[in-house]
Amino acid sequence: MFIRHEFFEKNAILLLIGTLLTVAVGGIVEIVPLFTIETTVEHVEGMRPYSPLELRGRDIYVREGCYLCHSQQIRTLRDEVERYGHYSIAAESMYDHPFQWGSKRIGPDLARVGGKYSNDWHYAHLENAQEVVPESLMPHYAFLAETPIDPSDIADRMRTLRTLGVPYTDEQIADAKADLATQADPNADSAKLLARYPKANVVPGDGHRVTEMDALVAYLQMLGTLVNFADTNTERLQQ
Repeated sequence: MFIRHEFFEKNAILLLIGTLLTVAVGGIVEIVPLFTIETTVEHVEGMRPYSPLELRGRDIYVREGCYLCHSQQIRTLRDEVERYGHYSIAAESMYDHPFQWGSKRIGPDLARVGGKYSNDWHYAHLENAQEVVPESLMPHYAFLAETPIDPSDIADRMRTLRTLGVPYTDEQIADAKADLATQADPNADSAKLLARYPKANVVPGDGHRVTEMDALVAYLQMLGTLVNFADTNTERLQQ
């Protein structure tokens, strides 16, 4: 056995071929079984795709680079759980393309920010953060309130996400424009919207002129609200 081993060590080409074969076999054994699994993330009750307005708000969140100063991942450390709430689970990011975990916290983690503050607080904070939190370093985003959203491409955005595995239905895509306007109009009948997107937060905007501010607030108010951790066995979900 030692003589054969020495033969391989002295022959660089044979050693390279043997190494490649070993790595290839190991890769096949580890990777191929994953293709037979529909998903490695267990679905959790309450999780749903983003509503059209939340989806546009998320796009604005990414465009403005909010993830550079805010994370959306609460680690299983006592101090983080006590400050921000229940630690994050994989299912909460299952419809994110890409996920918004972030890598720095110049501002607080936002994984559980939904419902923590009122809609009015979020509008005021985005317009001028220092008037709400004097020590804040956050830039002003008042221009979002003056920038209307073009809803003409929302259905196409949802169709694209469906190709990536987000389970938007034909009905949700067909009613995307109407749902977007409804979620930004407190006077509209939101029954159908809430049936399609439970726990969607209706923001105090104008359904006839939906702004980027409305969309961003709708997205922020959704974060961390979909999973009811009191009724969820998270230990089982993490296995």
